[in-house]
Amino acid sequence: MVLKPFSIPDYMNAIGLLNRREIEARLLAPFLEALSAEYGREEILELTRKVIREIARQQGIDLGKSVGKNDLEHLAIAQEAWQKDNAIQIEVLQLSRKKYSFNVYRCRYAEMYHHLGVPELGKIMSCDRDFAHLEGYNPGIRLTRTQSIMEGADICDFRYELVGSRKR
Repeated sequence: MVLKPFSIPDYMNAIGLLNRREIEARLLAPFLEALSAEYGREEILELTRKVIREIARQQGIDLGKSVGKNDLEHLAIAQEAWQKDNAIQIEVLQLSRKKYSFNVYRCRYAEMYHHLGVPELGKIMSCDRDFAHLEGYNPGIRLTRTQSIMEGADICDFRYELVGSRKR
């Protein structure tokens, strides 16, 4: 008898990404603090960065497969999940086949991480994963961001540009 794999529904997105990140941070922050006391803070944070980047990269791959395409237009549509519950408020500056630019002028992710007293963890869990997520989604798209609210700026400036082509 051969057992067939079954698919478990993904209910995590039902709660919204902002709430999901808060749950993760509330669990991860004390765990990382305990590990840091035992093994050294920088080493633990670097390992955490690596793990979260790999998770984000795989999520980017999965996103491209789930929407059937991995272009900028579909990335913009998929971004609605990140905005759920007014988690980020954005102003789209440009959306075309080759460029997608927007500014985030309110980031409740940053507000939440600051409220929890873990802005460094917020950078690792949210901001830094954007680049790895995109690498998984489509390595032919480049993201440039020169500032972020998480690090004290007034806005986050997201500039996506198609520089190569790798379609699914």
